[in-house]
Amino acid sequence: MSIPPLKNNCFAMPPGVEWTPVDAALALIKKGLHPVVGQERVTVDLAADRILSTEVSAKRSNPPLANSAVDGYGFCHDSLADQDIIDLPLQNGVSAAGKPYAGDVKAGYALRILTGAIIPSGIDTVILEEDVSVNGASITFRSGLRCGANLRGAAEDVAQGQVIFQAGHLLRPQDIALLAATGVHKISVYKRLKVAVISTGTELIKVGDIARDDQIFDANKPMLLNMLTSWGYDAVDGGHYIDDPDVIRDGLNAAAQNADAIFVSGGASAGDEDYVSKLLKEEGILNTWRVAVKPGRPIAMALWNGTPTFGFPGNPVAAFVCALIFGLPALKTLAGQSGEAVKSYQVPAAFEKSKKAGRREYLRARLNENGHAEVFKSEGSGRISGLAWSDGLVELPDAADTVKSGDMVTYIPYSSFGF
Repeated sequence: MSIPPLKNNCFAMPPGVEWTPVDAALALIKKGLHPVVGQERVTVDLAADRILSTEVSAKRSNPPLANSAVDGYGFCHDSLADQDIIDLPLQNGVSAAGKPYAGDVKAGYALRILTGAIIPSGIDTVILEEDVSVNGASITFRSGLRCGANLRGAAEDVAQGQVIFQAGHLLRPQDIALLAATGVHKISVYKRLKVAVISTGTELIKVGDIARDDQIFDANKPMLLNMLTSWGYDAVDGGHYIDDPDVIRDGLNAAAQNADAIFVSGGASAGDEDYVSKLLKEEGILNTWRVAVKPGRPIAMALWNGTPTFGFPGNPVAAFVCALIFGLPALKTLAGQSGEAVKSYQVPAAFEKSKKAGRREYLRARLNENGHAEVFKSEGSGRISGLAWSDGLVELPDAADTVKSGDMVTYIPYSSFGF
């Protein structure tokens, strides 16, 4: 499959737009991006967490033939006598799963039948074995059983030829079960998206090294790499680079050669040593980077050597939130996954807050024992402990808002983001 290149203006905003609203940035992602990975054929047993590149139809009906849902006795309902207590003679033989009864069942007779067994000709109803008394060569039971009881009809679940999944669907273990049950052996999926993660900052060192007092451990790169892995992408360690434009340029070039997309943390603002945004603007194609979001705001969405590149703030909390809100939907599109709205819930607030208009805010939050959302004690983007403390985010609107305890707020659990 030939993948067309991304357009140079895939992130272009209308002229005069200085601050990009969150919804506008997300619409930009949806409009400007498309799958950038090829396709391959895999067997269904290796297809979990893969994204379908074409629709899939059932090769076989499920179930292929009518079968019994219980262990019991089968008979023709119309042959039952009109009386309270019914006695039916037993026909010799048994119908079992994988060992169907070969003959027809005569009207007025019952046949022993087991769960999953194909329904022989002459049977349209099955009674549970617990509801009958076996008297030698006959069974006795009370009337009142409806016609068709305890049967699974042919194709009652899925019919042969029925489309069961559309292109872009992310396959889950339960989806694999449906594919297998309907005879689908091989499917076309998108190749796994490769995403490189680069961290920048002269002050950073990797965990395990000896830190001076003026140095800090790099928390963003391992965090982002693990986020990517949990989303099912191939995470590529793109390295750490000091605040030097030549060094960062080399890092971006290497990442663009080895990955389908790039995450960069740090250097996305407009400070003297924020070289990421400068390089993306001067040598790449940077269309927007001031997004009206908190935490965040300096977010770079650009192309570097044709590779979609996302620059996130260096503060871990901001990098985490921006990766969830902007990075994940972008990667889903690049990987070929169909767009699905992130599931959010309205819950009572267990906090109070007043916010100004202008930026959408995301607060680290978790639900208390009453199901109310409480938020972390600090909104500081460097307070990483708040990420570990939280189980989700409270989303506050772009407009000015005052939240009082008990007011309904939007809560997005981290499970809605895939972990």
